[in-house]
Amino acid sequence: MSSANPATVVARQAVEPAKRRKRNRTRELHDARTGWAFMAPFAIAFILVFLIPIFLSLYSSFFKEVSEGGGLYGGGEVSKQFVGFENYAYVVQSGAFWKGILRVLGYTAVQVPLMILLALVLALVLDSYLTRHVTAYRLGYFLPFAIPGIVAAMIWLYLYTPEISPIVQTLQSWGLDVNFMGRYTILASMANMTTWTYTGYNMLIFLAALQAIPHELEEAARIDGATGFQIVTKIKVPMVRGAALLAVLLSIVGTIQLFNEPTVMATANSWMGKDYTPMMMAYNSMMGTISPSGDGPASAVSIVMALIAGILAVLYAFVDRRLSK
Repeated sequence: MSSANPATVVARQAVEPAKRRKRNRTRELHDARTGWAFMAPFAIAFILVFLIPIFLSLYSSFFKEVSEGGGLYGGGEVSKQFVGFENYAYVVQSGAFWKGILRVLGYTAVQVPLMILLALVLALVLDSYLTRHVTAYRLGYFLPFAIPGIVAAMIWLYLYTPEISPIVQTLQSWGLDVNFMGRYTILASMANMTTWTYTGYNMLIFLAALQAIPHELEEAARIDGATGFQIVTKIKVPMVRGAALLAVLLSIVGTIQLFNEPTVMATANSWMGKDYTPMMMAYNSMMGTISPSGDGPASAVSIVMALIAGILAVLYAFVDRRLSK
């Protein structure tokens, strides 16, 4: 039998690890390129529809439209002038802006907890053994979310208008004089609209979290003699805390941007004005129906709103984390 040259064996042993490392690097590079290729469509869309608009809005907030030239009766040209933080100073010092913020904060403090609690209850009912035809109920609860927000607001405006509303006319026939669009009830009416629209959406978030809970936990609890109420309060509800955090954060950001409902309601209630909510103030500033107008002040309003929404979201996440310890 022939034996290999010891020098050849040593050389081969030295080369093989190098080849193995080269193959590993080639495979890792191929995997990385594949991952970036799959992520590229999302990254491009994210940059186009999220990062670039934010940058443009931030850039516009430092400018203001001013008239140049023209005579006694106008005729001058409108140009953009750099004004630094003047637009932000206007927003911070605007009483109408802070009144709008207080309205949406009060709205959020009442509407969001009620909506989240209702969504959790519906999810728990659908996740129980008592409910049949879960798909039909799930679709029915989610269906209002599929209706465009402006269309839903118009439907509820019809239901709130005393002259044509079947609800108001029925209540009046019972001797109840209810004004859904009064100064002290209109926020509650809009909260009802938002709750009707988004409860099903949040229910799906909770239902997905409930269905991710291992069934072995519930079966073990039943074997140990736990009642259905104890299983819900001791097992299911604590284990959907992450879903609750997500739902609340999304709701806080959404209610700060309250727009469809008050805009539609303002068409029948002129006393609300053009700046009833901060989002209405930003939109009407952009459209030139309130002064100062232009994309500069509107962008400043939007950015301050975003900062407030971010602060509220971070505070809630911080409090939730401290309470969960």
